[in-house]
Amino acid sequence: MVRPANGGGKPRQVLSEVNGDQEPGIRVGSGSVAGSDCGGFEFSKEGVEALLNERKITKNMSLKEKCDVRQDYIKRLRMCVKCFQEHEVELLLKQEQDVKKLEFAEKRCGDLEMLMSQKEEELNSIIMELRKNCTALQEKFAKEESEKSSALESLIKEKDARLSAERSHVSVMEELERAQRECSSANEKISSLNDMYKRLQEYNTGLQQYNSKLQSELNQTHEALKHAEKQKAIVVENLSNLRGHCKSLQDQLNAAKTSSNETMKLKEALASEVGRLRLDLQQVRDDRDRVSTQVQDLSTEVSKYKEWTGKSTAELGNLTTKSNELEATCSSQSNMIKKLQEKLAAAENKLEMSDLSAFEIRTGYEEQQRVNSDLQLRLADAELKLVEGESLRKKLHNTILELKGNIRVFCRVRPLLFDDGADNESKTVSFPTTTDNMGRGIELLQNGQKHSFIFDKVFVPESSQEDVFVEVSQLVQSALDGYKVCIFAYGQTGSGKTHTMMGTPGSFDDKGLIPRSLEQIFESRQTLQNQGWKYDMQVSMLEIYNETIRDLLTTNRPGSTELGTKQYAIKHDANGNTHVSDLTVVDVRSSREVSFLLSRAAQSRSVGKTQMNEQSSRSHFVFTMRITGVNEGTEQQVQGVLNLIDLAGSERLSKSGSTGDRLKETQAINKSLSSLSDVIFALAKKEEHVPYRNSKLTYLLQPCLGGNSKTLMVVNVSPAPSSLNESLCSLRFAARVNACEIGTPRRQTSVKPFDARFSYG
Repeated sequence: MVRPANGGGKPRQVLSEVNGDQEPGIRVGSGSVAGSDCGGFEFSKEGVEALLNERKITKNMSLKEKCDVRQDYIKRLRMCVKCFQEHEVELLLKQEQDVKKLEFAEKRCGDLEMLMSQKEEELNSIIMELRKNCTALQEKFAKEESEKSSALESLIKEKDARLSAERSHVSVMEELERAQRECSSANEKISSLNDMYKRLQEYNTGLQQYNSKLQSELNQTHEALKHAEKQKAIVVENLSNLRGHCKSLQDQLNAAKTSSNETMKLKEALASEVGRLRLDLQQVRDDRDRVSTQVQDLSTEVSKYKEWTGKSTAELGNLTTKSNELEATCSSQSNMIKKLQEKLAAAENKLEMSDLSAFEIRTGYEEQQRVNSDLQLRLADAELKLVEGESLRKKLHNTILELKGNIRVFCRVRPLLFDDGADNESKTVSFPTTTDNMGRGIELLQNGQKHSFIFDKVFVPESSQEDVFVEVSQLVQSALDGYKVCIFAYGQTGSGKTHTMMGTPGSFDDKGLIPRSLEQIFESRQTLQNQGWKYDMQVSMLEIYNETIRDLLTTNRPGSTELGTKQYAIKHDANGNTHVSDLTVVDVRSSREVSFLLSRAAQSRSVGKTQMNEQSSRSHFVFTMRITGVNEGTEQQVQGVLNLIDLAGSERLSKSGSTGDRLKETQAINKSLSSLSDVIFALAKKEEHVPYRNSKLTYLLQPCLGGNSKTLMVVNVSPAPSSLNESLCSLRFAARVNACEIGTPRRQTSVKPFDARFSYG
């Protein structure tokens, strides 16, 4: 048995010296054995190895010293062995403890395995239940998915139904709005009719007495008609239409004539029958007289026979019988005569009544015819007064505008085309029906908001070229009277400007303002020649293309280099006349010559195709006629100028799709129209500086916009919904133009010869 060593003081010091003062602990293998107590000494692995490998140098030592050293070394070895034995005992104890712990752990592990198996079974059962639950949940999920899909389908259907309901609601709202608009228009019509009624009250007051008289006469006529209806059904039918209609009255007259003819025929028949009856009556009377004579003769004879008793009784009885028969015949003939006399009296009364009825009918018809003719005369007089009043209103309106110096503005709306892609329900342009604004107002509907404009005249899409020219003709006539006149068409591309100014080539009814104006001027010149006037007329035509003036009547071809390099200068003189240098001027004597020049200019004018218009004018066209008139009798001279201008259409690059040359043209057109807008705004604000020189167009039109000429702008509007924004911009610009005040027009007259050079002003 290994025991701990006693007296551990010195051996510990020796071992400490041998271990080099290291910590006295034993380490076995890679680990260390801590807590091993070998008599107060602790050995480490390195200490043991050092102890075993220790070699004492005993060469110079004595034997005793050598023995002491060996004993000490042996003691340390013994102590080391003892420590290892103790450590081994401890390890054995520890091993036993570990074995017990292992057995306990194995037992516990078995218990845990049993518990785990139980838990596994429980978990398997739980898993089975979970699988069943999962299957049920999957089935439930699939069912819910199907329900969800059906719910989604129903939701989609509900959404579709909701959308359809919203669409129907929108359509109903649109119909409601349309109905409201119709109601408002109807109310406006009613108000206009009320206004017209108020205006006609004074006229109606003057006619009330006459109407009351006519009513009384009409009542008398009705009573006569009712009386005549009782007498004859045919006359009733003819007299029922005798209330203010000439045609029905004529039919009634024919019926009355027919009835009168029948009555006359009946009268003649009755007269002939009366004559025959009279003859029969006379014959019966003669027979009665003859029979009476015979009766008297027979009575005489009877008396004679009675006196003469020689006659037999049989002959007397026969004579008595004959006498009775003759008396009965006479009484029957007397009754017949009475009946014939009664019939004759009834026929005469009936004939008299028919004559009276025919006379009353003829008298009533003549009276009604006189009343109708009087009413027709009054109606014609009222219509004439209405026309004269409208003419006077236009004349006064033009006079006011001339005194104010305003630029007159006409608006023309072209018809809807098939390419516009709009139906009647999607109309964006309407026209007010009130008395004050009828023929002068226009309304645009944009996003539910109504924009109203009032101009001097508004032409609906159904208006013809003749209707437009009738309103312009007086202005054109002013050029012959010595005024400067300027008419220009403004609007977006495709709104109908060129059609308004030029018309359709080869069509008589579709001629534009320029051909019709020329025809009127030459016709008026022919008329004024009888009053001693002689006129000389000169024509020029030019276009402004990309801010460059081009002469359209030059003899050079459009593609020649001389035409491209030739520069034309615009100059204004002190009298307000405008001159264009080196411009071709042609003397004309008839409208046919001017039409030929117009055709030649149209071939030279710049046109192009865009997405908005197949034949789009790419330049501003200016037609100018200089009129010089001399009256030899009064020695008066006049000088008038007629400018007719077809502006290029404004357009947006996003819609026109212009590229290349078309793009440059569009930019130049929009720039010049923008300059025109700047000039109009400056005139409207009465600014001191008006930017006429910003473009060739405004500089050329300076006398027309700011001078003393009569100026008219015809703004053309497209009713297509896709052009609503451009139409609204055009109408707003036209309203600005109409509000501008320019100089008062002056007539250019003189009694001295003047310079006959051509000018635009």
